[in-house]
Amino acid sequence: MTLPFSRRPTHEAAPAGLVRMRVVATGLLVLMAVTYALARWQEPAHPAFGFVRAFAEAAMVGGLADWFAVTALFRHPLGLPIPHTAIVPRNKDRIGETLASFLRNNFLVPAVVARRMRRLDIASAAGRWLAQPPGGPGRLRRGASRLVAEMLQAFDQDRLGGLVKSTVAQRLRQMEVAPLIGQALTAAIAENRHVPLLDGIVRWAGRVLAANDHLIRAMVHERAGSIMRWTGLDETLSNKLIDGLDQLLADMADDPHHPLRDKAEEGLAVLAHDLQHDATMRLRVEALKLDLLDNPAMQRWIDGMWEQMRGGMLKIARDPDAAMAGRLGEMLRELGEPLQHDPKLRRTINRFVRRAAVGAAADYGDAIVRLVSDTVRGWDTGTITRRLENAVGRDLQYIRINGTIVGGLVGLLIHLVDVGI
Repeated sequence: MTLPFSRRPTHEAAPAGLVRMRVVATGLLVLMAVTYALARWQEPAHPAFGFVRAFAEAAMVGGLADWFAVTALFRHPLGLPIPHTAIVPRNKDRIGETLASFLRNNFLVPAVVARRMRRLDIASAAGRWLAQPPGGPGRLRRGASRLVAEMLQAFDQDRLGGLVKSTVAQRLRQMEVAPLIGQALTAAIAENRHVPLLDGIVRWAGRVLAANDHLIRAMVHERAGSIMRWTGLDETLSNKLIDGLDQLLADMADDPHHPLRDKAEEGLAVLAHDLQHDATMRLRVEALKLDLLDNPAMQRWIDGMWEQMRGGMLKIARDPDAAMAGRLGEMLRELGEPLQHDPKLRRTINRFVRRAAVGAAADYGDAIVRLVSDTVRGWDTGTITRRLENAVGRDLQYIRINGTIVGGLVGLLIHLVDVGI
């Protein structure tokens, strides 16, 4: 498979529409040349042939001039090294720099990004796509997917991956996580979503107690006096202690309003409040977050997350139908419903996406510009020339046709003025 931005030259055929328009433009030029020859030959026989000759002569000049102009964009006409020809190959690097500057000045300005992102409802659009993936023309979907996959492969992965990973790390460093955790915990308590967590902790404590009762017996035996050990009261005390703890955990598991469970819920509520409003707690959580981000294990986790994300995007891009099938597709479709119908969730996600885009434009706009310019600089000259010509060449052939016709009309007008005079 050939990448769209491959460094190696490719020899793909020109599109049929371009070939057809090129034949029409060249054929029209040849027709004007034949017409000119016939009209000049017959001009002495009748004055009307003078008008035909004037039209054909000027049409040839206009057609040849536009042929030269169109050809000079992509190569040297007739292979001759005429100055100011082969404009695209000679200025490939400058085109890349100009394109990068255009992106920087018109799209990567934080104010522009914020204004445009404010108009977009990213969450709803993503929800609609996830809930009902488009089933449009397969060729269009396959083409778009292949383009995304090949672009992901074509970019310098070290630089692109470094840009993504540094963006993630920078966003995490700038984001104050304590209030977010506090808000999530408050919402969970308000909707009783913390109850399964408490139930799980109680069950886990019961299993730990059952698996480690010998440690309790050993601790009581070591701390008991010699008389208690001689009479066996230490064993009785151990049994009573273990039975009491086991009964306590059983009561907590069976009674949702057990006093200890109420105390635990009260502690969670206090923690949620402190995470949002206690400056000391927030500073403590921020320090813990920064220590975690500086940990090499976290850096390796971020590296692995990027590789998994890139691999997942490549897999989805290469086969979007398969990616939306199975358990993954079902989970994505289930995620699409709340994204469409939950206003609070939509606002949260749209605000996060907007802030992330504005922050990326402010912090990494220059890096993105360098990535674009360096990528264009690395493209093969022959490949990019052919593909640009294949993309816009059909319209350029219309310029040749229009030049031939307009040139002929101007020649005819000049001949009319000359005869009239």
